[in-house]
Amino acid sequence: MIKEFRLPDLGEGLTESEIVAWKVAVGDTVALNQVIAEVETAKAVVELPSPYAGVIAKLHEQPGTVVEVGSPIVSFELPGSDDGGSDGAAGGGRSSVVGQESSAERVETTGAKRIPTLVGYGAEVEKGGRPARRRRTLPSGDRPEPSADAGGSDDAQTQTSAPVAAPAPVAAERPRSTPPVRKLAKDLGVELTAIAGTGRGGLIVREDVLAAADLSADPNGLGLAAEGAAELPAPAGAGRETRTPIKGIRKHTAAAMVSSAFTAPHVSEFLTIDVTPTMELLAKLKAARAFAGYKLTPLTLVAKALCIAAARQPSVNSRWDEAAGEIITMNYVNLGIAAATPRGLMVPNIKDAQDLSLMELSTALTALTDTARAGKTTPAALSGGTISITNIGVFGIDAGTPILNPGEAAILAMGAVRRQPWEFNEGIALRQVMTLSLSFDHRLVDGEQGSRFLADIGAILSEPGMVLTMI
Repeated sequence: MIKEFRLPDLGEGLTESEIVAWKVAVGDTVALNQVIAEVETAKAVVELPSPYAGVIAKLHEQPGTVVEVGSPIVSFELPGSDDGGSDGAAGGGRSSVVGQESSAERVETTGAKRIPTLVGYGAEVEKGGRPARRRRTLPSGDRPEPSADAGGSDDAQTQTSAPVAAPAPVAAERPRSTPPVRKLAKDLGVELTAIAGTGRGGLIVREDVLAAADLSADPNGLGLAAEGAAELPAPAGAGRETRTPIKGIRKHTAAAMVSSAFTAPHVSEFLTIDVTPTMELLAKLKAARAFAGYKLTPLTLVAKALCIAAARQPSVNSRWDEAAGEIITMNYVNLGIAAATPRGLMVPNIKDAQDLSLMELSTALTALTDTARAGKTTPAALSGGTISITNIGVFGIDAGTPILNPGEAAILAMGAVRRQPWEFNEGIALRQVMTLSLSFDHRLVDGEQGSRFLADIGAILSEPGMVLTMI
């Protein structure tokens, strides 16, 4: 009995993912929940577990291929008699559910209903029970050659609703675009159904919306619209440029930063402080037996100071709910930490950081950064953040104007700790000095509130004993 497994929505509302690597090959015997592949979403690389225990019969896609949610990616040969055909329309069941679902868990597959997958629902199903399959492939220069084991059979071709080169329009289907682009179109009064997308696979991009609204599609003021830029002659000489597809985490980060910059009115403030007492405290803690084995850094103490200060100025830990017309203030701190990884910038967060002791916070920070650099951060760890820190000091930078993580009201940038002349005890002495940079959403945070929040953090780091007056 052959069972197809379709690419699931991995809990982020995504429409597609890239197959990074297969962990199995045709003919391999796999166990239930064994990792069979790594797929890259817009946020992270996710390990995909097997929904069945059986033998790999076919790999439908090659590594490097971008696959739409609901498309078959692997077929399993299962023991036992055929119970009515492929389970492809069921997408392999829900996460943590073994193999076949009960009849109560199945979703009707007629009348363009959605099919259950590992998480959420997959592609729409045409009348007749067969899901419409729409594949996106890499440009010819990047696409791997098909193999006899994966994606090359007539059976796989018959499942394609239209040739890749000329996809047929689907009636009543919402135009493909990203949430920031849909919001931009709504703000500008542009109807997406009237736009032909110029992005990869017909995706409607920001420039398409701007062009439809008769606005300049050139944010840098160079006088070049999207079409004009494409017609420019290529520079002479080979190997002068390197072109990298905009996809995965880089694509998501870019869209999020553009959305944040043009949605939230940013205000940035700076405070330069003498952190010598904090650095002395850090040295004492590292030498203390109680903290042996813990990785304590200036970031650990700044994170703790931020949690204390946020409790005194709750507006910095809030978000703007446009749809509901409400400001939501969180009584907890999911502390985001900006992490530079080989795959790009990520901002995983520590849940309920306000409840953690300094030791627990140190452990959580170490685990968070190690996981991010290893490329193992889960989508859950990247969601739900309420306020963030970015440590630009590790790169030798003193200050900056950080862009808010979308949906958050504030982000703190901590600069490098430098020894420099500073006023001390009515004289001048070499002290360890740091600059803090705070950006906040002025819809949510007034200047007074933002200033007091930054001043509280500065007071704690300038004299750690001041925390006794704040809690």
